[in-house]
Amino acid sequence: MRGRRRSLLAAGLSLLLASSVLAGCGSDSGAQVIRFTLNKREAIPYMREVIADYEASQDDVRVVLDTSGVDPVSASFVRGNPPDLMMANYNMEVSRFVERCTVSDLSGLDAASQYNPDLQPLLDQYGVCEGQTSAIPYSIMAAGIIYNKDIFEEYGLEVPETWDELIEVCEALQAEGITPIYLTGASADNWTIGQGPFDYAVGGSIDVLQFFEDLEAEGTDVGADSKVSFQKDFAEPVEKMRLLADEYSNQDSLNRSYGDGNTAFANGEAAMYMQGPWAFSEIAKTDPDLNLGTFPLPMTNDPADLKVRVNVDLALMIPNEAANPEAAKEFLEFLYQPDVIAAYNESQLGINPLTGGEQTDDPRIQGALKYYNEAQFYQGPSVLVPKTIPVFNYNQSMLINSDPTASLKTMDEDWVRLAERR
Repeated sequence: MRGRRRSLLAAGLSLLLASSVLAGCGSDSGAQVIRFTLNKREAIPYMREVIADYEASQDDVRVVLDTSGVDPVSASFVRGNPPDLMMANYNMEVSRFVERCTVSDLSGLDAASQYNPDLQPLLDQYGVCEGQTSAIPYSIMAAGIIYNKDIFEEYGLEVPETWDELIEVCEALQAEGITPIYLTGASADNWTIGQGPFDYAVGGSIDVLQFFEDLEAEGTDVGADSKVSFQKDFAEPVEKMRLLADEYSNQDSLNRSYGDGNTAFANGEAAMYMQGPWAFSEIAKTDPDLNLGTFPLPMTNDPADLKVRVNVDLALMIPNEAANPEAAKEFLEFLYQPDVIAAYNESQLGINPLTGGEQTDDPRIQGALKYYNEAQFYQGPSVLVPKTIPVFNYNQSMLINSDPTASLKTMDEDWVRLAERR
């Protein structure tokens, strides 16, 4: 008990000290303090450096970095003390703040006029607050198949641009005793199926934006006989996904974690890997000199259909109830300076969202960047399904069971239930 009391006392003293420091920043120095939340853990060390540069450039604003995550931020909205500035993965969860108009209109900022207008549909697809610019994209991730260039060169293989060419490459690799594609899908990491083969297969086959617009319009009528439905529109791409998993991938994929996949691919256990650019830093921990590239998964026999999966990896938002919104806007404008935003995306292998912005020359993502520059991209369907529908679990079931129809039918039924509640 004495040890527990000492721990509680120490925690209380730490809290008091932290409060005193914040109070000092806000009063003794005359600077305003803003709370800046960031939920991308890989970017925390880099963003600390950016904050230090910003604070060294002026004396009016001090920035407290909050890395507690999305759930505490959501709770802070309920309590009425949200952060002053949010930099968050833009997904269904975060977009609730936008759709409910609980974040500020940023249209008057310089940053709001600087990003690529082709990205606006990706933001709007999650929901909008009519008449305002609620979120500003900061980093885009473009994903496709990561491939080992040296293996392709050794066996005289070209990057496939059609479905038939992809199968030919897989057959040629198998003939040489090489696993064509490495997949992962262990229960704890079933997101790797959703954001990998599922998203690539569906996104490379149908117009994802149009599908979800039509699905929304169907409302409670989604099913086998509706204009669009998961069981109708996703059936063919899911069968192709299953073919790649069953015939041309490691047969223990559903027992392999994300970490297993990064290590195995780095060790040359497969020629291709369905992961996004976030995997490059993990792969490099095993082999930093691996010669890698990226290309979109071809799902049709028309090269004109090739597209890469993109997501707004980070977006900036200022809550309506921010304590220091003007200071938050000043810091946001600093973050959006061309050299700052370009350097950040270079460090994370992300795509700079600025119109005509400087892009990374890292050879590993040039194959994806090419399609982004031509506006040949789609948003992954897995991130557009509300979290109350366990899409990643269903994706896993589609690979485990002999007939994926039941999972797709269940997704339709889940969608109808959500529509009824709305």
